[in-house]
Amino acid sequence: QVQLVESGGGLVQAGGSLRLSCAASGSIRTTDSMGWYRQAPGKQRELVARITSGGDTNYADSVKGRFTVSRDNAKNTVSLQMNNLKPEDTAVYYCNRRRLSGVEYWGKGTLVTVSS
Repeated sequence: QVQLVESGGGLVQAGGSLRLSCAASGSIRTTDSMGWYRQAPGKQRELVARITSGGDTNYADSVKGRFTVSRDNAKNTVSLQMNNLKPEDTAVYYCNRRRLSGVEYWGKGTLVTVSS
């Protein structure tokens, strides 16, 4: 089992920045990919960004150029730097960890609210 705990959410004005972090504990494997998803009220959960064990990244089109995902394997953490935030970025952000087998683990989420 893997436990994921997110931190760093909050309220920010449009154009501002936030940094989310996710700490993993338990049965950690360095081959796991990690990512961030978000779910806005009334919408489905969607991918924000992912990073593989080798450091390859992919982003949702809506956040490219504004968000940066990174990982620290020594600390078992993944972070999401969010710049130039927009009201449409308001959502609960979830940390995700995925095994090569496809098994996934989720954090409980952290709320990001961007005011206009």
